[in-house]
Amino acid sequence: MVQIVYTPAGGDENITSSLRQELDVQSAKSSSNTAEGASAQAEPGFGASFYEKVGKPGIAKQVFFATVASTFALVFASVQTSIETDEWIERMVAVAPIWSVKAISNTDLKRAQNAELIQRLREKLANIQTTVQQLPVLIRPWINLIVVGVMQPYADASEGKRLCWKICLLNVGVWALWKVRSLRGFMTVRFMHNPLSGLSYTLLTSAFSHRTAIHLLCNCLALESFGSAAYYYLLREQNKAEPELLESTASYHFLAFFTSGNAKFRYPRLVAELSSTASATRKTETWASAVAATNAAAASAAKSTAARKTLDILPSLGASGAVYAAVTMTALAFPDSQIALFIPPSYPINIQYGVGGLMLLDVIGIARGWRLFDHWAHLGGAAFGVIYYNYGPTVWRYLRQMNLEAKIEEQNARKQS
Repeated sequence: MVQIVYTPAGGDENITSSLRQELDVQSAKSSSNTAEGASAQAEPGFGASFYEKVGKPGIAKQVFFATVASTFALVFASVQTSIETDEWIERMVAVAPIWSVKAISNTDLKRAQNAELIQRLREKLANIQTTVQQLPVLIRPWINLIVVGVMQPYADASEGKRLCWKICLLNVGVWALWKVRSLRGFMTVRFMHNPLSGLSYTLLTSAFSHRTAIHLLCNCLALESFGSAAYYYLLREQNKAEPELLESTASYHFLAFFTSGNAKFRYPRLVAELSSTASATRKTETWASAVAATNAAAASAAKSTAARKTLDILPSLGASGAVYAAVTMTALAFPDSQIALFIPPSYPINIQYGVGGLMLLDVIGIARGWRLFDHWAHLGGAAFGVIYYNYGPTVWRYLRQMNLEAKIEEQNARKQS
């Protein structure tokens, strides 16, 4: 459950080297232009620093992308949920005509889905056993044992846990791509979010990207636990709706929540860091003193400042934002639950204390300037989880109700025509 911030080293140096060179050149030009301007004319502000000239890196594009993507994910998820629910109702009526006169509940939909899942798994097991018959007798029992060992837990698991397993498999696939040396340049650009890259979609792709096995393992273990609990909460809240809204699955809802919860909340701090040089520049009384102060500081500070500010803006990746969103939502939904580490010491503690300790650790990390983990992404995801706990189910019911009303209006229009 960690969001990694990468300090360029070795092969990753190309992430920031070009930007550092650009800053060095621009800083040198700024100093030269200041000196020339002093001899030519005394116009206020002519000797502005490079950061004052360039201004703050815009975050409007990232904010716009995050807002539109989150909205689209929720709307698309509600539409797909309505479509799949209608399909399941039609299938149930086709199989058992009694459902045409008897009201169908969400429990009935889940039972039908589980029955079909078991049937599909049995058919797959039969096909595998038929294929295994062609293999040597000594290895047949072992293959059957492995197949049953995989299928049985999958059948017994909840729908939310199965979905989290699928997300983890996707993460494993992206992690495997990182191990292909010829793809590392592509992965660095497309699956790692760099605030100064100008790319907004990496806010999404980096959520499924992990470069190290330990990073992948921690996030997958946390997602398998807290993600399935968050899924259950979303499903439980939907079932509380009055009147009942039929919903065959909460998978689309959870996926919309997962993708929306992984915003990189570290970006605003980086913008503040970049603009701090200009805002902290010493005020001078006259133009002559301003020129003298600029020339004296430019030679010694331009290169070091540019390099330092560039290195502060590091790329990040990982699913920790979404995982932390699931953690905080689970803690609020099930306040009496207990959690424990999967490694010793594994003493169980109340989830409220555990989550509070994690948040405190991230706050300390920000205050102390720790750079191994993306603490801003952790706190941003946690804040999103709190917001979604309070308002998410209401927004979701509203979207589902809109889909239902649109369907009724379409049916009435067809009848009239």
